[in-house]
Amino acid sequence: MKSREPKRIGSAIAATLGQLGLETKVKQYEVLEIWAEIVGEQIARVAIPERITDGKLYVSVSRSTWRNELLFLKKELIAKLNHAMNQDIVKDIIFR
Repeated sequence: MKSREPKRIGSAIAATLGQLGLETKVKQYEVLEIWAEIVGEQIARVAIPERITDGKLYVSVSRSTWRNELLFLKKELIAKLNHAMNQDIVKDIIFR
């Protein structure tokens, strides 16, 4: 017999997303949303996340000098993003 106690809407949505196999897609979208907060204002102005596919985050960078700088920060940025998500969502960042 099912319980008649009310469920919190957040848990119901999370359960439904999990059942539909959409939980990962939602988490990937959240990475795009938190990018500016994680990398800071200065980097966010010159590096814009475009999409994330199979753990690869594609980021458009306005200048090659910034692209080179961001390559040195790649591991740190991946760690910060995954830490903020409490999950390993980003495996690699492709700067273009």
